[in-house]
Amino acid sequence: MKRNDRDILAIDLKSFYASVECIDRGLDPFLTPLVVADESRGDGTIVLAASPYIKQKYGVKSRCRLFEVPKDIPDLIIARPSMQRYLDISAKINSIYMDFVSEEDLFVYSIDESFLDVSCYLKRNGDNPISYAKKIINTIRDKTGLTVTAGIGKNLFMAKAAMDIEAKHRPDFLASWDYSDIPVHLWPVSPLSKMWGIGSRLEKRLNNLGFYSVGDIALSDPEYLKRKLGVIGEEIYYHSLGYDDALLQERYVSNEHSLSAGQVLLRDYYPSEMPVVIRDMAIELSDRLYLCDSVANTFLMYIGYKDHTGYGLKATFFTPTDSGEKIGKELVAKFLQNHSEKDVYRQVCLVALNVTGRNAYQGSLFEDYEGDMKIRNLEKVLIGIRKKYGTLKAVPCSALTLSSTFIQRASQIGGHHA
Repeated sequence: MKRNDRDILAIDLKSFYASVECIDRGLDPFLTPLVVADESRGDGTIVLAASPYIKQKYGVKSRCRLFEVPKDIPDLIIARPSMQRYLDISAKINSIYMDFVSEEDLFVYSIDESFLDVSCYLKRNGDNPISYAKKIINTIRDKTGLTVTAGIGKNLFMAKAAMDIEAKHRPDFLASWDYSDIPVHLWPVSPLSKMWGIGSRLEKRLNNLGFYSVGDIALSDPEYLKRKLGVIGEEIYYHSLGYDDALLQERYVSNEHSLSAGQVLLRDYYPSEMPVVIRDMAIELSDRLYLCDSVANTFLMYIGYKDHTGYGLKATFFTPTDSGEKIGKELVAKFLQNHSEKDVYRQVCLVALNVTGRNAYQGSLFEDYEGDMKIRNLEKVLIGIRKKYGTLKAVPCSALTLSSTFIQRASQIGGHHA
């Protein structure tokens, strides 16, 4: 594998949501028992984040359920998520990064995690990777009060591994690796899902092949792994040696595009209520397609039961569409053909597959073009109103029913309070 050695910095905002909530209250995240969760959704709601203090002292983990958090913890704070606040702080952090690197040398991986290529900025500032990283870390702390975890490596994978495996357990939350650190810090890692790029399914397949630690992979044959697992097998072999030829500046552009809209329902929904929710989601997905100037001809719908199992349905149109009316009508019909009156539902997710530009297809003689245009022109007006004046300025009549979540979701970001 070709080595493209750089000086890469991986930065994670430690317990981001929980830390923001603590700082907004004038509290120290390392001394405050706080979790971020929406109590109004019941004890089964997910804890989006937990403060470092409550993680260390009480073993509370982010992404657990609220009922798993001991209620007898003294001075426990349950903070309702404030997604717009988190987005604003994340934007502020990104502007700080831009004071240290140019836009092409910054890759925002998620709302609380980023990669920076600092290779070109060290000599001009008389720095080494560690001293430059500390400047960035200290600036973030001084301007926001947030603590970060950071890993330094010769490539994206090494920096991420240094952060996840070592930095998070150091008192200064900073770790720097080169290739000599790989056998010492990476090879002992087990279970394998602790390594970036290996999920639970891949871990199980590797276990079945006799691999239980990263060192086991490093001592294997890349051709054998590729033959058994495909390209991903060869990739994790080179990662186990600390190699990664991906460049931060090379942005991956997928040839296949999809859009989705989904929600977890906050109470039991019965079959008679589901068509309203499906149409709500179809309108939401339609708005997203229209604003992206895109259409799709294949739509998947996942329906989840109360026991966390579920099933999928597919609707395919002869001509690609972005019409919420058509999408909703077809998916409701599919649901009514496949449901049982005894079922109780808790989740709905719609996915538009093979999304293409609106002008990337030709019309068909086998469709009601005039009728479709009347419906779509009306939908365009409604979308324009929602875009300019807010979602609640143009809602379907069904939004006023007890089954609809349209109005509730209009004031949320990512399914959480703004």
